[in-house]
Amino acid sequence: MLVNMKEILETAEKNQYAIGCINTPNVETIRAVIGAAEELNTPVIIDHAQVHDSLIPIERTGPEMIAYAKKAKVPVCVHLDHGSDYNFVMRAIRVGFPSIMYDCSELPYEENLKNVKEFTKIAHNLGITVEAELGIMASSEEDSHGGKALTNEEIRKYFTDPKQAAEFAEKTGCDALAVCFGTMHGIYAEPPKLDITRVTEIRAALPKSCRVVMHGASGVEFSEVQNAINAGCSKINYYSYMAKATTKFVMEKTAETNGKIPYHELQEATFEFMKDYAKNVIKAFKNGK
Repeated sequence: MLVNMKEILETAEKNQYAIGCINTPNVETIRAVIGAAEELNTPVIIDHAQVHDSLIPIERTGPEMIAYAKKAKVPVCVHLDHGSDYNFVMRAIRVGFPSIMYDCSELPYEENLKNVKEFTKIAHNLGITVEAELGIMASSEEDSHGGKALTNEEIRKYFTDPKQAAEFAEKTGCDALAVCFGTMHGIYAEPPKLDITRVTEIRAALPKSCRVVMHGASGVEFSEVQNAINAGCSKINYYSYMAKATTKFVMEKTAETNGKIPYHELQEATFEFMKDYAKNVIKAFKNGK
């Protein structure tokens, strides 16, 4: 069933687990992630990132995401990831997305706050949940966001301040806040070092109605992700390493058959691989629940 994000994140935090939010840029990935959630009987969030839109327009993939979510046997939220352009965000609303990340984090703090506050009023009147970001989530060049892989010391420059996070969430009324505490998008230059104490401080400072979000979880040991969940993260974004593993699987499967495997067989084998991968991710985020 299609749901917005607020209710499932409230339940997740109450029960000390997190909802996995996984990019689903094509039908096979949509099927795989929702199929994994159905087999585990757990809610899931599927999302479309603005950075993928030049290749996969939201008007094409959005209706497919929503259709699969509506038919799902478990609650599925269809979410816009890192929508930084207001016109693009409006396109997502027109397509029917019940949850939007309006990411103005690269703007000065006051401008970020003003933009998110104004958008949240509009979104809430439409029954749409809102995620924002405070601190800037760095990205490697392997990720569609661009940039380079950073060292842990470089990543620290982008960390979210707990007091500022509290003010931001209170004034904007956003439902979820992506914060920076040691992760990044894409492929890591070195094993990430998470500041779990900072997550605890942010969760304590935020209004109870606002959930803490962790981006850049792929590439982080599941034990560390679970520490972040225990500290207060209710939504965990994951994709880059799943995409990388799937590419490797396709290459190996093709090589095994000397390129003779029919496309439809390769497609279904890849679907099964992604579904199993997604199940492992979702089980880890369920935190043993």
